[in-house]
Amino acid sequence: MEEKKAKGKIILVDDEESILMLLTEFLRENGYEVDSFSDSIEALSALKTGRYHILITDMAMPKIDGLQLISYIQKEYLNTLGIVITGYGSLENAINALRCGAFDYILKPFKLEDIMSVVESAMYYYNLMTNVGLTQKFSSRANLMKRFSQSRLLLENALLKERLKEKYKFNNIIGISFGMQKVFELIEKVAETNATVLITGESGVGKELVAKAIHYNSLRKDNPMVVVNCGAIPENLLESELFGYEKGAFTGAYNTKYGKFEVADKGTIFLDEIGDMSLNLQVKLLRVLQEKTFERIGGSKPIRVDVRFIAATNRDLEQMVKDGKFREDLFYRLNVVPIHIPPLRERKQDIPLLIDYFLEQANRFNDANVEGFDEGALEVMMAYDYPGNVRELNNIVERVVVLKKKGIITIEDLPEKLWVAKEKEEHIDIQKGYETLVTEFERAIIMKALKETKGVKSKAASILNMNRTTLIEKMKRLGME
Repeated sequence: MEEKKAKGKIILVDDEESILMLLTEFLRENGYEVDSFSDSIEALSALKTGRYHILITDMAMPKIDGLQLISYIQKEYLNTLGIVITGYGSLENAINALRCGAFDYILKPFKLEDIMSVVESAMYYYNLMTNVGLTQKFSSRANLMKRFSQSRLLLENALLKERLKEKYKFNNIIGISFGMQKVFELIEKVAETNATVLITGESGVGKELVAKAIHYNSLRKDNPMVVVNCGAIPENLLESELFGYEKGAFTGAYNTKYGKFEVADKGTIFLDEIGDMSLNLQVKLLRVLQEKTFERIGGSKPIRVDVRFIAATNRDLEQMVKDGKFREDLFYRLNVVPIHIPPLRERKQDIPLLIDYFLEQANRFNDANVEGFDEGALEVMMAYDYPGNVRELNNIVERVVVLKKKGIITIEDLPEKLWVAKEKEEHIDIQKGYETLVTEFERAIIMKALKETKGVKSKAASILNMNRTTLIEKMKRLGME
């Protein structure tokens, strides 16, 4: 009789022999191949040599703890999905594990059906990652889908979602890419300070979302956050919007008007598109930043405010300073903590999670039941460069949901501009010959990885799913060293 194929291969790590034996027997009975270890060092050695679908590890262990094992599979970009077991009093540890890249967590005391539910979910995602049929150029990046996979989990786990909302409020900013993780780290570090923040990035990347995340995680969260779009208001009106005016200050000023700075007192003012502000207004803004005082138009009494400043722009302020279009002193006052949000074309590994998020929203708002994107449609969505960034992706998803209403999105359902972009991308000059084309492709992806990691070879190697020494050898062979 032919032996039945195992559902998946699991490595199980727990220093409590009773739990180890119980889970090993249970998982084997349910069709899984299990390697169990009570010693975490031995388990780490097994991870280095074996190919496992799932790692299940207790959080608290001697020598190497569960968090370190989770970190290892992330650092080495293994296909293994990590699940941590922790006590009810250690939910904070579970959150930390998820932020390090664990797929899910299980609280003690647990029921065996809870174990099976999480394991089956992990196997589903494993198969999704490895068998989704994405083109080869995206297969290495697909490994990143498991990294910081709580972005997907936040949408499915109500309890943890509420805890993370209270503590981080980042669940409306989605990103598993290296660039977005750096943004999240900066938000955490700067939120509880009063430091002025300058957010840069192209139109549509989500600068206002980042500003809101900073405010609503700060000590000022119970006070107003006032948003002013400096590019959308004419200069003569922008001054009165910011500073207010006294009754009778000019024709039509029938009543005293409070400006945005007064309204934002004890809170945060977000000056969007600060690069569009005139030099005249820049001088007045600089004074408010320096002295925290100003006068209303037509007034002489100084008004003192306690306001935190966050500014944003899609323009190159440093170049504008060189060109004499932006004050240098104001630039340095604003640029205390710079946060740059990378464009979507530089973090395409975020696209599948963003699509899921926008698809869920579009279905809910439009009373639709679109199940997802098929292989071909997803490939086209991944290939497009999104000049409008996340805002454009959201628009495309909502458009196809409104028109499709139900079922699976195919290539035919996508806007024509996405097909054209895909066709252009697939144009290859085969006259160059195989060896030349492969060499050019290798050099291009290595250069892109180095650019994303600011030249740090170890991080570039991790993104490319290879050892650092292998990367250096390839660079030498390609004449890049």
